[in-house]
Amino acid sequence: MSIRVPHSTLPSLPSVCRRWAHLLNSPAFLLLRLRHHLLFHTLFSISISNSALFAATLRLDRDGEPSAWKVSSFVPSKENDGESGNGSAFSLFSHFRLVSIGRKIYIIGRTAMLRCDTWTGTLVPKAGMGFPRKKFAAAAVVGKILVAGGCTRSSVVEEYDPDENVWRVVSDAPRRRYGCIGASVDGVFYVIGGLKIGPSGNDGSMCASRAAGAEAAHVYASSMDLYDVAARVWLRSRAVPGGGCVVAACGANGNVYILSSHAVELSFWKFNASRKSAGFGEWSRIKSPPLPAQVRLDSTVRFSCVGVGDKVVLVQVAGCIDDLLRRSGRTERGLKEGLVLVYDCAGGEWSRGADMPEVIRRAACVCVEC
Repeated sequence: MSIRVPHSTLPSLPSVCRRWAHLLNSPAFLLLRLRHHLLFHTLFSISISNSALFAATLRLDRDGEPSAWKVSSFVPSKENDGESGNGSAFSLFSHFRLVSIGRKIYIIGRTAMLRCDTWTGTLVPKAGMGFPRKKFAAAAVVGKILVAGGCTRSSVVEEYDPDENVWRVVSDAPRRRYGCIGASVDGVFYVIGGLKIGPSGNDGSMCASRAAGAEAAHVYASSMDLYDVAARVWLRSRAVPGGGCVVAACGANGNVYILSSHAVELSFWKFNASRKSAGFGEWSRIKSPPLPAQVRLDSTVRFSCVGVGDKVVLVQVAGCIDDLLRRSGRTERGLKEGLVLVYDCAGGEWSRGADMPEVIRRAACVCVEC
């Protein structure tokens, strides 16, 4: 006998009994839902203050069109001592990063980490990184989490095993970066953009002059380092052809997509990251997001770039473009906060999605199949 239940009831089913909880958490159930096309790409946007965690979700339908945002919440699990639900714990998560594995979201802070179950809405504290980091690169690769950068005194790369709840040092990065972005495609961990901090991981030398320092900053801001996770080796570093400063990046549809800021414009690039493809390593400049021309982004405006199936979703997570226009004496309006733009990787066109809810600000975003 089979039982059909609405998708909306899945989060509450594990509480029916232990057998149901075990079934719903099993890899076999996940595979079954995948085979029956019952997994949906859902964009999660999470914002953390000193005393609270806010979340909002945006689900793309079968045609890839976004619906409306839904504000949700996470609560501390009964399995822990409640430390994940008080203000002192949330204060550890400034400049946090998000990584998803399965239906779980990992919120990675400087010295602490929380795991969110997107079905049950529960928060569980997990082991923090061995090396405190801030504004670092993070991504999931083959069921594990890789982090790099954001550490002033070390260039170590760490890997987290969710099954063992353990962080391990696996390598040293060729460049010591701060403010970098992480992405993964085809078993490779990409550490993208950012600023130079301290001596580089392999050369051990400081910039000899201010000019050399400026050149190094330019190289870091527009380049990416590639780490083959299975082979434990670094591949040849790559640089965005148009230079500039990488402000957002993600992996999607076998490519790495990069949004780069220049003096008075933005450029959008695609890097072929399919290693078995003859075109691996090739760059293509593609259609830029529909933002006002001749606008230079400053540190007050931030974007998050997320791969959602065969789409790239660009979310304005901080700042106001209207304010930038106003300061430059221009009259265009209508791009305040929480702007959401969706790029169709196949069609090469942009569309506008529903703006992010006002309660979610200075957020981080991640895609979850759930």
